[in-house]
Amino acid sequence: MDDQNKNLILATVLSFLVVMVWFWLFPPEEPALTDLPPVAEAADVTTPSVAAETTSAPTTTPAASETVAEAARIAIETPEFKGSLSLQGARIDDLSLTQYREELVDGSPIVHLLKPVGEAEAYFATFGWASAEGIAADQVPGPDTIWSVESGDALTPETPVTLVWDNGAGHIFRTEISVDEDFMFDYVQSVENTGTSNITLRPYGLLRRHGTPADLKNFFILHEGLVRMTDGELEETDYKKIVDYDLDPREGTQAERLEATENGWIGYTDHYWMTTLIPEQGTAFRSTSKYFDSRDLYQAEAVMALQTVAPGETTEVTTRLYAGAKEWDAIRNYENEEGVTGFLDSIDWGWFFFLTKPIFWLLHNLNVIIGNMGWSIIALTFILKALVLPLAYKSYVSMAKMKELQPEMEALKEKSGEDKQALQQGMMKLYKDNKVNPAAGCMPILLQIPIFFSLYKVIFVTIELRHAPWIGWIKDLSAPDPSSIINLFGLLPWGAPEPGSFIALIAIGIMPIVLGVSMWLQQKLNPAPTDPTQKMIFAYMPWVFMFMLGGFASGLVLYWITNNVITFIQQYTIMRSHGSKPDLFGNITSSFKKAPPAKDAPAKPKNK
Repeated sequence: MDDQNKNLILATVLSFLVVMVWFWLFPPEEPALTDLPPVAEAADVTTPSVAAETTSAPTTTPAASETVAEAARIAIETPEFKGSLSLQGARIDDLSLTQYREELVDGSPIVHLLKPVGEAEAYFATFGWASAEGIAADQVPGPDTIWSVESGDALTPETPVTLVWDNGAGHIFRTEISVDEDFMFDYVQSVENTGTSNITLRPYGLLRRHGTPADLKNFFILHEGLVRMTDGELEETDYKKIVDYDLDPREGTQAERLEATENGWIGYTDHYWMTTLIPEQGTAFRSTSKYFDSRDLYQAEAVMALQTVAPGETTEVTTRLYAGAKEWDAIRNYENEEGVTGFLDSIDWGWFFFLTKPIFWLLHNLNVIIGNMGWSIIALTFILKALVLPLAYKSYVSMAKMKELQPEMEALKEKSGEDKQALQQGMMKLYKDNKVNPAAGCMPILLQIPIFFSLYKVIFVTIELRHAPWIGWIKDLSAPDPSSIINLFGLLPWGAPEPGSFIALIAIGIMPIVLGVSMWLQQKLNPAPTDPTQKMIFAYMPWVFMFMLGGFASGLVLYWITNNVITFIQQYTIMRSHGSKPDLFGNITSSFKKAPPAKDAPAKPKNK
């Protein structure tokens, strides 16, 4: 490998190192947590207009009071949920995910996704109607309307619940709520006109969140905040950008309004959880994201088309609510089988979506077959290496030929002396005559970088890796290796340093050490570079990576170790098959020998 080839590899690796070290030394600042304002002051926060622009002045939806109401509740019980919905505003505001715990320790509470007003980080979904013509604003049900139960004692996959409200002016409103075995609620809103004139009104659903979540990661690789699809166009807006919305006079607050003509959805996404309003696909609706600065409230609305109801008629509109874990299998089923357009994109696949999506699809299916995510990552690595084997084969063959040409290249350097142009021309002729591509050795490294980042994204973002065990001490592949050299990997009677502490960065576990050793052995297939600077950098690189990746997810470290082992075997086998015999033992022993002094170094003066 000539100096240019080495320089290209060195530049690629150093660029990778600079990016990783930068985010290690200068992580994004954590957002300041704001205190929740007193609940009693929230009565002045109103939901802005959701009525269509008509010739007459449209009325607004009723204000969603933030006072704690003692309305009756209906229990929610499914394989995935436990909680309750409030008869005030037909709110789903108490929802826990029974299959997920906050931490991987005994006795850890289950994840509490939605919370009623009055609790910290209140977060709820509610549905209602906005008046337009022929009906007054106080004659439509809103976020504070107290509904009556018409049928159903508990909301389960087998037993829906129907709520009813009569405005006393000849209009009867009903809301039928059902839930499936996974994470989807269906709200069927209907209005029966028993009056004597037409009424025009508009159904809506909204999500309201008090402040940002306490466990906000605020990490560059993960999107948290608003996520919505509007006629096939995905939009992801961080909470920081929502706060910077311009004031929209039509909404009376900071807002961004979009009009969907055919399909879409809107909601909020966390690291592993999501709540999303999904209007009936194939129909127009208004998608609005709002921020109320005085109360630090985030609100997402889906406002459906105007409904005109003649006397003696009934109309109904169905809106769906997804609230739960971002499970790939469930979300894909809602997209493919139930027609929720582009719903799989609610998972944050990132810029390399063309890699992350197929990589996760393959990893998921391997896990279905193998039943263990750790072994599935190893199997995935073998498959990825097999796919790039033709390219890797050419690269290693080229490297073997380059090694065979080393004597001729050294002779050419001596012959050319200081004539750089003659040296370059001679080397190009040498490469051409022997059919060697000097850049071929860099291709596997360049290809490895996007694959690495894509797998990093998959492991960090997808819930399927959360709390997924491998073997022994590796109980969570989405977390760093919990073992530590400080206690001899559990042999000594004291615990490992707290994750995230400075000592934890140094007191790495078993897997990062194996990673460093595997990188070091891979280097020893070739002699050390002759350039002293390059030699020093390459010598330290495995150990720098060992400490730098020690705090990464153990699933990612497992992939890197497996990749190094496979690369070592491939390179050794291919080089041997082309007559090049790597002096592995000699290269290892030479790294421990003291370097001889340079021949042209000046003699050290003697003391007189």
